Amino acid sequence: MPRKATALPRHITVEGIDIEIIRKSVKTLRLGIYPPEGRVRASVPLSVGDDAVRRMVLNKLEWVRRHQSRLAAQPRPPRREFVSGETIHLLGQAYTLRVTELPGIPRATLNETEGVLDLRLRPGSIRQQRLNLLLKWYREQLHMRVPPLLEIWQPTIGVQAAQWGIRRMTSKWGSCNIRARRICLNLELITRPRQCLEYVLVHELVHLLERRHNAHFKSLMTLFLPDWRQCRRLLNESPLDFEDYGAE
Repeated sequence: MPRKATALPRHITVEGIDIEIIRKSVKTLRLGIYPPEGRVRASVPLSVGDDAVRRMVLNKLEWVRRHQSRLAAQPRPPRREFVSGETIHLLGQAYTLRVTELPGIPRATLNETEGVLDLRLRPGSIRQQRLNLLLKWYREQLHMRVPPLLEIWQPTIGVQAAQWGIRRMTSKWGSCNIRARRICLNLELITRPRQCLEYVLVHELVHLLERRHNAHFKSLMTLFLPDWRQCRRLLNESPLDFEDYGAE
């Protein structure tokens, strides 16, 4: 999570599989397979050439194909239209969308008693406008919830982030630029249970003490957040799905 890409990605093909190569300031070559379509990405040290990536993919070819097949077999939810009756999530809780078209400024209002998120838009709204309003509301909700967690966890861990931000990510829940001491959180965390948001924030803050995912890092995570593995498992069981939403 704390790594920063230093070169534009390039692509090679190995046994008919497209491999995205991202060269970073890392020490080891790592291979990842990402939903929803099973794309393959290699995080590669700056000094390592494409031949080493090809050898790694060939050595793990059976593993790659198995994971791609598993992802391909998973049912894909229908494309969301963001109309009345659809379900959205906030901090792990399900709410029903209720879309109303009226003149005036578009706004989103949560009615917790009814379990409804009201989206008010101007007459003739299109899908993209409804999506933009929902994402704007999600961003506001996450912005409200991060500062109180930082107030708790920064002094507890003994670190201070210089900056933090929110953006949509398609393959990770958070990132940490150690040199700039800047943390970024995936907007989609606002849909997951609160403990998942807390886990990712603690994870990124701990990277300010230990950049690698080594034994020291894990011991620090256990010290500060003893149930972090359970939170990680909960996130892994609910893969990223904002890709299905489409562009902002």
